[in-house]
Amino acid sequence: MAALIGQLRADGYVKTPEVARALAGADRAGFLPAEAAGDAYVDAPLSIGHEQTISAPHMVAIMVEALEARPGMKVLEVGGGSGWHAAVIAGLVGRRGRVVSLERIAALAEAARANLARAGFADRVRVVVADGSVGFPGEAPFDRISVAAAAPRVPPPLVEQLSPAGGRLLVPVGSRTYQELVAVTRTGDARREQRLGGCVFVPLLGQEGFT
Repeated sequence: MAALIGQLRADGYVKTPEVARALAGADRAGFLPAEAAGDAYVDAPLSIGHEQTISAPHMVAIMVEALEARPGMKVLEVGGGSGWHAAVIAGLVGRRGRVVSLERIAALAEAARANLARAGFADRVRVVVADGSVGFPGEAPFDRISVAAAAPRVPPPLVEQLSPAGGRLLVPVGSRTYQELVAVTRTGDARREQRLGGCVFVPLLGQEGFT
């Protein structure tokens, strides 16, 4: 994992020591099926079953750098997958922080819980089986929301569940085959959008996603 992080730093994806430490504390190999573990440190997306993937390390680095999560924050993750991205975010928010990770596929959610428990994050990450496109209003507002699936537009429920005191949402927006990563910052009733570059994610399915 150290060599992978070193390469991500050299390539400019990892910019801060906080993100480097969070990645180092969440070994990707522990969040992959046994048949894919040999490729854990390859900078590429990998299958985790159920037609879903674990994101490429450089994309996770891009997203967690742009998320700007800090110790003590409450973060909603949409598209939990195998739990790796949630573990990295948990490393950023620390033991005073909290991550709620939404995954629509029950079998993946169960695997994510097991992966997170083995990696020591069970006390900081709650994995919930739910339609992530509508967020998780029962625990809103969130300081940060990170979406690891592509939406046809910025989902309004997720913006509504952002903290009005500078809450920040990251979501890939576009078609099923190509998207741009969009950052939305909420201040009061106002919101500001910033486009951070192209990306490719599996589609977000549900009420506010693709059908």
